Amino acid sequence: MEPLLLVLLAALLWKLYQLKRSPGDRPLRAVTLCLACAALSYPVTMPGGSSGVDMVAGHGTAKLIQNVLLLLAVYYLMCFYLHSASDGEASRVRARNEGVLVSVVIVAITVAALSVPHEVFAGSFSTADMTIPQIAFFYSGAGLYLMYALAMAARWTRRYARMSRRPHSTGLWMAAVGLGAMAAACAIRAVIVAVRWTGVGIPKPVMAPVAFLLVASILLFATGITYSAARARISSLRLWLRHRRDHRRLAPLWELLSEAYPENVLRPASPAALDRWRARGTHRRYHRRIVECRDGLVDISPHLLDEGEDGSLLDIDAKELAARLRRASARIGKGTPEKRPPVPLAMALGSDRQSDVKQLIAVSDALRDAA
Repeated sequence: MEPLLLVLLAALLWKLYQLKRSPGDRPLRAVTLCLACAALSYPVTMPGGSSGVDMVAGHGTAKLIQNVLLLLAVYYLMCFYLHSASDGEASRVRARNEGVLVSVVIVAITVAALSVPHEVFAGSFSTADMTIPQIAFFYSGAGLYLMYALAMAARWTRRYARMSRRPHSTGLWMAAVGLGAMAAACAIRAVIVAVRWTGVGIPKPVMAPVAFLLVASILLFATGITYSAARARISSLRLWLRHRRDHRRLAPLWELLSEAYPENVLRPASPAALDRWRARGTHRRYHRRIVECRDGLVDISPHLLDEGEDGSLLDIDAKELAARLRRASARIGKGTPEKRPPVPLAMALGSDRQSDVKQLIAVSDALRDAA
């Protein structure tokens, strides 16, 4: 129960963050409300939460609140798909009609729950006396609406999954399977209610897999709707870590060049204390250091050829270039004037930026090793 609640809370926090940035997004608001209702329903079912609610409001109140929240969760899930398909008047009319239906179901199961003594309504699905018509109606009414709404949502999710590309399609397929499994679990529970209403008992070994299927399907659904966003966050984190690492590895080369040509050091866009741990600041400092190293190499290149040498620097390795950079830096410190035009340095192994950065890092590592 706790891992499932943590997944739901993580998904809810992410959607709340997105909703803050786009408050007018109807589909996003609907899915946020769906996750909020689902997350709120779980503390009510936990032993401490349910006993606290029942102690204040009477036995069975926690069960009623949980079912109402679940009905609202699947209703908002349907609204998400309705608003995603169209943002016109037709989608809003359909959402209002579905709202009327879920309201009727909520009122009906509430009346059924309140029409029996509290001690009769107390207990779980597996221990409730389904031979009492109100109890059977409570569970069957809620279960049938859940089955209907979840089956519709699963069908729409499969449609969107077929139209999408990875990684979005992967998350949608996970969500579709989760929704379909939830609908199947609700259908099985409805059959169980019908069987028990006739007075036939159902063994616990049959009930346990149904409960597990319901929990696992909810977990799969929550994972599916956050899959693409979580994958994007992980990729961003990996890029952030790589840029921080490369920024540190470029420090020896940058220090040598910035000491020789301090005018090449660019002014930071924001204070270093604020920029240090922010992702955008890390990327800015990384790219700024690359530009500063490149500018410094262009400026120092006339000093890299020794006296009487008229060769090329295109083919020398990182260690030799590091040694020449140190000698050139020493000559610049003594005020040796430039005698040659800038010399082109073939620092990149390939045409992409990352290959160029790898060569810069190789020279910087050679400078560090030689220190």
